Amino acid sequence: MYYNEDTIIYHNGEFVKAIDAKADVYDTSLHYGYAVFEGIRSYSTINGVKIFKAKEHFERMQFSAKAVGIPYPYKNEELIVISYEVLKRNNLEDGYLRPIVTCPPNMSLTGATSSQITIAAWPWGKLLGEKLVRLKTSSYRRISPLSFVVEAKVSGHYVNSILASKEARDSGYDEALLLDINGFVAEGPGANFFYEKDNVLFTPQCGSILPGITRATVLEICKALDIEVVEKQIT
Repeated sequence: MYYNEDTIIYHNGEFVKAIDAKADVYDTSLHYGYAVFEGIRSYSTINGVKIFKAKEHFERMQFSAKAVGIPYPYKNEELIVISYEVLKRNNLEDGYLRPIVTCPPNMSLTGATSSQITIAAWPWGKLLGEKLVRLKTSSYRRISPLSFVVEAKVSGHYVNSILASKEARDSGYDEALLLDINGFVAEGPGANFFYEKDNVLFTPQCGSILPGITRATVLEICKALDIEVVEKQIT
């Protein structure tokens, strides 16, 4: 689904076939979810293939790594160039990029002293398709800001998202809506939340959400178009 025998990824400093890439079964990231990642779209435009907000995505990955103590000896400008090369080598224009920073073997529950990076890409349509979706308010709550750095995009955090999404779909819904620990609307398993009322756009305030880059872009567009936005606690 995501790769075949010809798929090329960037892995530990070189371009290799995905089927030939090797990972250590003792990696901390595999055992404890101690890794950070990004999900980035690319699009075919009149000016060629463009990665959406590449700089912002890699800066957030760098922030995420620092937030949880994972070494990040990478230069974001170089990672952007590498990402375009991954797209080119796989003949992808409208695609999805997945850079992920993982940690080597360490079972002692201590911070990493080194890391490795992989950048993969594959074609991926709209996550929830083209139709309106039926949402179920999840019985699972968004992870607590008292327990995690919720602004960081950490692999282990997404077990929470999987549980919420699975619960919703097992109940006949398309997707879940998670509340925060205080019972206010937080976000979806992999998306921020907005609603419009009387020409005003509302969205949950930061504090218990992952402040998405698409979310920030929506706020930028609203400012440019003079559309009022209110960030607040939403019941």
